[in-house]
Amino acid sequence: MPQAEKISFDPHPPVDPRVEMLVNELIGRVADKWTLLVLEELEDHGTCRFTELARLVPGISQKMLTQTLRAMERDGLVHRQVFAVVPPKVEYCLTDLGRSLGEAFCGVWHWAEAHLCEVEGARAAFDARGEGSKSSSVI
Repeated sequence: MPQAEKISFDPHPPVDPRVEMLVNELIGRVADKWTLLVLEELEDHGTCRFTELARLVPGISQKMLTQTLRAMERDGLVHRQVFAVVPPKVEYCLTDLGRSLGEAFCGVWHWAEAHLCEVEGARAAFDARGEGSKSSSVI
């Protein structure tokens, strides 16, 4: 009778370096507050013109909004439509890819809502111990 083949499970399969790079880039992009705010406003308001987005995202400069939208367009998160009129009219909307990224990061909001009191309690306890002002070589 042949012996049964032993099947091993690798809990850490090799990661495609392209996927790892994309995850790191997307975390960096979404960690940028402007991208998250633009993503949120486009989700809430649908298609928006540049000036409308500038009004909806408080504190963002024209230059930063332009850079953010270009980066989001490059990643396929927003669609930019230019209308051949005078003055030029440009509209932005989320793509399906942009919406799905927004949905993925909704989990962070849900986690924050569920754990707000715990995090605030931990921070207050830490601050009460005076740990924040101590310099330490071990973090």
